[in-house]
Amino acid sequence: MTDYALTQLPWLQMPFERFAQLCYQNRHSHAQLLPVDEALGGYYLANEMAQMALCLNKTPFGACQQCKSCLLYKSGNHPDVHWVRKDGAQIKVDQIRELCQSLLHTAQQGGARIAVIENSERMNTAAANALLKTLEEPGDNTLLILQTDTPASLLPTITSRCQKIAFIAPQKSDIVKWLDEQHLLPRPDAQGKRHDVTWCLGVVGGPLKLADSLSSKHYQQLLDYRQDWAASLKNGHLQNSLLKLSEQQIIDALKVLYLYLRQYVLKSTKLDPLNQAKVIELAGSVMQMSHKLATMANVNTQALCQQYLLQFRHLLALS
Repeated sequence: MTDYALTQLPWLQMPFERFAQLCYQNRHSHAQLLPVDEALGGYYLANEMAQMALCLNKTPFGACQQCKSCLLYKSGNHPDVHWVRKDGAQIKVDQIRELCQSLLHTAQQGGARIAVIENSERMNTAAANALLKTLEEPGDNTLLILQTDTPASLLPTITSRCQKIAFIAPQKSDIVKWLDEQHLLPRPDAQGKRHDVTWCLGVVGGPLKLADSLSSKHYQQLLDYRQDWAASLKNGHLQNSLLKLSEQQIIDALKVLYLYLRQYVLKSTKLDPLNQAKVIELAGSVMQMSHKLATMANVNTQALCQQYLLQFRHLLALS
C-alpha cells in the first residue's frame, strides 16, 4: 500500500485533532480504541497518535517533529514503542504476554511507553484475556492503542476499558474528491461523464486500497470480473476467464459476484419479491464463502462458482 502522511487523509483529521488536544492536556485515557479500518488509514492514525504521546515538546496540534523522541520515532528506532501485528490469522497469547512484560520496564527515554495492537479483533480469547490486567493496571505514563477493523468482534471486557476514538467514515462523494486530488480517477468519456469507481469499495475495502487498485492493474481486473459474471449469469456457462483464477483472484471475483447480485435485485423487473429475497440470500452466501476461502485449502472453486451460477439461473426461471 502507498505511504501517506496523515495530512493527506482528510477523514482522519478530526479524530487526531481530538486526541491531540486531550494528549496535550494530559487528559487522554491510557487505552484508546481506534475503530478505523486499515483501508481507511487506521495504521497512519495510530502511528501519529503514538508519536504524539512520545513527543517531549507536544503542541495542541501534534508532535513537535524535532525533539529527540520524535527523531528516534521517525527513524524507527524508538525503544519505548511496541507494535503487535497478527501472526498468520490471529494475534496469539504469547505475543500479548511478551508485550505486557515489555510494558513493565521503565521507559528507556524517560517518557511514555506505547503499545499499538493492529487488527486487535484478531486476538484469540487467550490473548484478549492476557491483555486485561494490563488494561486495568497499565502503569504510569503508558498508552495502549487498539486499532480494529471490526470493534464488535472485540470482547466487551476489552472495549469497556478503552476510550473509543470518534470516527466518521468518508462518504462516497468525499472518496471521489480525494481520489481526484490524488489524480487517480479515470478520464471522462466522450460525453464528459466519469465512470463511478466507488462501485468496488465493497471488494477492496476502503479508499486507500481503492487508490492502490486504480494505480495498478487490479481495478481493471475487477471490471473484467464484473463483465465475466454478467456474461456467465446471462448464458448459463462460466466464462473461461473465471476458470483460470488464482486463490486470491477467486476471492475478489466472488466479492464482485456479491455486488453484482445485489445490484441485479435493485434493477431487475424479472424477479418477484420472494425470489428477490432468495437472490439476496444467495449473495450473502457468496460473500460468506469469499471470507472463508482465505482460511480454507483445496476448495474446488470451479464447482463452487458453477453452483452459484445454477442457483441464480434456477431463481430466474422460477420468476
